[in-house]
Amino acid sequence: MIRWFLLGIIGVNGLVYLLSLKPVYTGSIAALSLGLLFLVVRFFRVPDRPAISDDSLIICPADGKIVTIEETTEDEHFKEKMIQISIFMSIWNVHVNWNPISGTIDYHKYHPGKYLIAKHPKSSLLNERASTAIRRPEGQGIMVRQIAGAVARRIISYTNPVKEVRQSSELGIIKFGSRVDIFLPLDVKIKVKLKDKVKGNQSILASW
Repeated sequence: MIRWFLLGIIGVNGLVYLLSLKPVYTGSIAALSLGLLFLVVRFFRVPDRPAISDDSLIICPADGKIVTIEETTEDEHFKEKMIQISIFMSIWNVHVNWNPISGTIDYHKYHPGKYLIAKHPKSSLLNERASTAIRRPEGQGIMVRQIAGAVARRIISYTNPVKEVRQSSELGIIKFGSRVDIFLPLDVKIKVKLKDKVKGNQSILASW
């Protein structure tokens, strides 16, 4: 899906570039077009990162910076106290998201909403978002919440309820955005701290 989107962007930019070669157009149009192409391709890049397969670990679902680590009540699905870790993604980060653990998806829901700045505390509840809960064979569950922001305007999830997913497989992408919240059981061992810069599918958030 993302690859076809990129091919469309490349085609449009190629057409604009060819038009800009005519005398009636200025070279600045070509420069602007190529600059836009560079930014879009950079934004939608899918890095080739080695998969992690370790059921004792919870891997980071996104690139970015840790902005929240706190105990909270997850009211949407589990209805219990959990540890929330929030990762803010700048426009320069990779925006592909990965599954932190292996298990069965027993809940997935898309919520339309606002487009507050992703660092805003209420963005987790008010912004456009998609929540995905994954349950391990041992019974413990986690939730990953993809959240749009002031720039992000589209969340794409590759998941469906009652579907088996593997750790390190792609969960989805937030187009031009923004933040990922992950809710973990209280008894996990947290391996990150506030302001840490993390890499999706590489950094370890916690262990069981």
